[in-house]
Amino acid sequence: MNKNILSIFAALSIFASTLSAANVYATVNGDNVTNEDVTMALRNPNISFETLPKESRTRLLNQLIDRKLLSQEASKSDIKNSKEYKKALESIKSNLAFELWMQKKIKSIKISKNDKMSFYKNNSDKFKNEAKLTASHILLKDEKAAKEVISILNKVKNKKAKFIELAKKRSTGPTGAKGGSLGEFSAGQMVPEFSKAAMDLKVGSYTKSPIKTQFGYHVIYLENKKVASTKLFKEVEAQITKNLLQKKIGEFVVSKTSELRKKAKIVIK
Repeated sequence: MNKNILSIFAALSIFASTLSAANVYATVNGDNVTNEDVTMALRNPNISFETLPKESRTRLLNQLIDRKLLSQEASKSDIKNSKEYKKALESIKSNLAFELWMQKKIKSIKISKNDKMSFYKNNSDKFKNEAKLTASHILLKDEKAAKEVISILNKVKNKKAKFIELAKKRSTGPTGAKGGSLGEFSAGQMVPEFSKAAMDLKVGSYTKSPIKTQFGYHVIYLENKKVASTKLFKEVEAQITKNLLQKKIGEFVVSKTSELRKKAKIVIK
């Protein structure tokens, strides 16, 4: 989507948050310091005043009190009669009209369940859970050493326990100390040779031949495998709603500005 449209959407999100019911945090000569003042100062609707550390809340509140005091003093002066003030006021009025008009337009846009379901079905590739593997490995410097480890594993009953023991004693990799455990990872996180070998294993089995990578020779033990899947609709519905809303706002802005440009007299200097 056009970056200008995204910036409009972001600006309107901040503006919308200032229209909510005001919490009063202080009064300055009868003039309230509200959550609207806080939101405008923070410039981020996702940050709540209440969640800020106490020190930060105190500092911000004092800054807003100082600003109120200075604003009150400015209002007593003849600044309102100046050309600069009147020009700035007209600009503010124009921007406010635009923001309120756009806010009204956004509220009028409806995203139906069918629209969302259609987007979900037609864009299933965007909602994938990658295959996940839980594995351990023993990293060795040469093929002969790796084959020796595999030979030892072939002869014992409790292969996992032996694997952990061998990893601690023989692995040259950083995971050796914890029995070679790599934890859970997506296949794409590992080098291709390692990923393919791990994906091909059955849970509870190990590679019967050394796997060569740029790091050396690996013996891999697969502990668990989660196949790739598609996220449930309910998990992504909120994101789909946001995407479709942004798309419709974008289409409206492009269509409306195109229509207005045809009628307008525009001179670029």
